[in-house]
Amino acid sequence: MNLHITGHHVQVTPAIRDYVSSKMDRVTKHFDHVIDVNVILSVAKLRQKVEATVHVRGRDIFCESTEEDMYAAIDALIDKLDRTIIKHKEKNLGHRHGDTPLKQRPVADDTADEPRE
Repeated sequence: MNLHITGHHVQVTPAIRDYVSSKMDRVTKHFDHVIDVNVILSVAKLRQKVEATVHVRGRDIFCESTEEDMYAAIDALIDKLDRTIIKHKEKNLGHRHGDTPLKQRPVADDTADEPRE
């Protein structure tokens, strides 16, 4: 996975770079086929904005987050990316196997196997 971090009107310090790369491990834990990640950190007055584009096989996933604190914006962005990656993974599994995702499958009733009196 290639990770590109750029800053607009903000200096990307080694601490921020390490924080973003450690948080991106959570995204790659759920989905191994991440090819490239572009993260843009920007500051406009009191608004800290973080944008990320994740290039996976067959699709580009874009998320953004705006907070008053840069670290809070990064955390919110990672949460959004995590949910979006899981959603993409479940759609991809459904298309590939012709099955419904695990979350949408009906729960099997264990009492159906027992004979009734």
